[in-house]
Amino acid sequence: MTTSVAAASGTFALGGEFTVNRLGFGAMQLTGPGVWGDPRDPDEAVRVLRRAVELGVNFIDTADSYGPFVSELLISKALHPYPEDLVIATKAGLTRSGPGDWRPVGRPEYLRQQAELSLRHLKLERIPLFQLHRIDSKVPLEDQLGELAKLRDEGKIAHIGLSEVSTDDFDAASALTEIASVQNLYNLANRQSEALLDHVGPEVAFIPWFPLATGELAKPGSQLQELADRIGATPAQVALAWLLRRSPNMLPIPGTSSVAHVEDNIAAAGIDLTDADFDTLNALAG
Repeated sequence: MTTSVAAASGTFALGGEFTVNRLGFGAMQLTGPGVWGDPRDPDEAVRVLRRAVELGVNFIDTADSYGPFVSELLISKALHPYPEDLVIATKAGLTRSGPGDWRPVGRPEYLRQQAELSLRHLKLERIPLFQLHRIDSKVPLEDQLGELAKLRDEGKIAHIGLSEVSTDDFDAASALTEIASVQNLYNLANRQSEALLDHVGPEVAFIPWFPLATGELAKPGSQLQELADRIGATPAQVALAWLLRRSPNMLPIPGTSSVAHVEDNIAAAGIDLTDADFDTLNALAG
């Protein structure tokens, strides 16, 4: 059954080109433990992806390093041929040598190779959003972004994004090429990237990873738990609703390996926080 639950989150024009429902799906958790290897239940991973799209998700975020490549291959297996409105974002710039191990590599020839592999694995002719997963301090930034700009000029990627950057990083990158998105750790309990969110401007997508985290804020008897109980939601759903309310360029990408959880997450799109509730959440420790 197809129903656009995610549409209640509103829309955003990614790169000024792709209109997506703001509540998306992050595909990192579809892999094995430590974001390494195949999932325990590959069939459930396929069901999760298909259910997300059935519920109106048309923005999916992944990376070559998730698995590696396991996540991208699952996306193409589950969803190709893709719905016309589906926008897939992927990343390159982190290598893997085992579970939980991530190492930045930003050499131009490596980034190009990974883009070519992502095109193949995702069965795409052009990647809508290609993100530099980490800036490699050992390689000049102009070389890293210069290669992505070449890929964009060649029509292999449409837009360039960044991940885990500072405001200075964003400004330096923006001086070199147009940046369509930033993806940083940001959630109700961890707002260390607040300055970046306020800095990038309304036309740049801010994609918060780990958006469901609530930490100690959701302990029994907490303000968050009481608010969630009062409006008939879970703390995680409230945390997603807060992100959507926080800024119109916010594109949360909650991930899961369970169909039940993906349904719960996407239901957060329909939560309309009152001004008082939003102020209460803003006041919680960040």
